[in-house]
Order: sequence, then C-alpha cells, then structure tokens
Amino acid sequence: MKDMDAKKLLRNKKVIEEINRHKWLESEIAGYDIGFEAATEDWLKRHAAVWIAYHDNKSKPSPKSIVSKKKNPSK
Repeated sequence: MKDMDAKKLLRNKKVIEEINRHKWLESEIAGYDIGFEAATEDWLKRHAAVWIAYHDNKSKPSPKSIVSKKKNPSK
C-alpha cells in the first residue's frame, strides 16, 4: 500500500477502530501489548485491501438493486 493511501486511510475513524481491535486481538495472542504502530503496520499489510474493497462495495448500489428499483419504483 502506498504511503499516501495509508495516510488517507488512517484519517478514517472506523479504520482506527479496526486497528485498535486488531491490536487487542494480536496482543492477546502474543501475550503482551504489541503497540499501536506494530498493529497498524500489520493491519495495513493483512487487512486494509479487504476492508477497502468491502466498504467501497457497500457505498455503491449493486446491479440487482438498480434493476429491482426500476421494476418497482416505489422502493
């Protein structure tokens, strides 16, 4: 992930919540606090792409919903 993309992503409050959750889980596994920086680096490498793809798809209507709205304009 590019530095500019990561910086933009880290401004998102929901991303910070995900990183904090990741930090907690990974710290539990490690048996010690891994720290926010390590958790951030790990989350960006392992989970950021999937998180972005999921949230990008949530904001865009699916083709099925567009078709159903055209057939049933009341929805």
